[in-house]
Amino acid sequence: MITSHFALPLLIRKPGGLVVEMTDGTKEYNDSRYRVSFFYDLAKASVIRMAFALGEELSAHGGTAVALTPGWLRSELMLEHYGVTEDNWRDGAAKAPHFVMSESPVYVGRAVAALAADPQRQRFNQASVSSASLAQEYGFTDADGSRPDWWRYDREVIAVNGPADPTGYR
Repeated sequence: MITSHFALPLLIRKPGGLVVEMTDGTKEYNDSRYRVSFFYDLAKASVIRMAFALGEELSAHGGTAVALTPGWLRSELMLEHYGVTEDNWRDGAAKAPHFVMSESPVYVGRAVAALAADPQRQRFNQASVSSASLAQEYGFTDADGSRPDWWRYDREVIAVNGPADPTGYR
């Protein structure tokens, strides 16, 4: 909120600005379940709501605000936690089988770049989107050339206690 307070006056100087709020889970995902604890749950929901409210404020100035979530992100912390690198990240599945569906930071970065380059990005104003949904929209891939769809995998495999298998989800 503090960043927005100072950045938005700069952003509205010219029409077409873009604000991307990074979160964990889409609105649909977060609205359908309790997330770990009261504070964690509220933090995830509030980022999505902030993008919605900022979109309302920015629309009068031709701006766009979006809440964007990666899937299971292979951040430096996750790679370290599983004792792997970006070169051998699949080996992390030995500790956590569903890690086979993780995505690199490149994927969500490409999502932001695609939004920023889209002259019609305002159609996403106030939306909650995933890197996978934007990959389908814009045709980009993760660093390894795949298109992981963590949130569909979560619904269709993890939610039903299915075995770790990225077939059809990468």
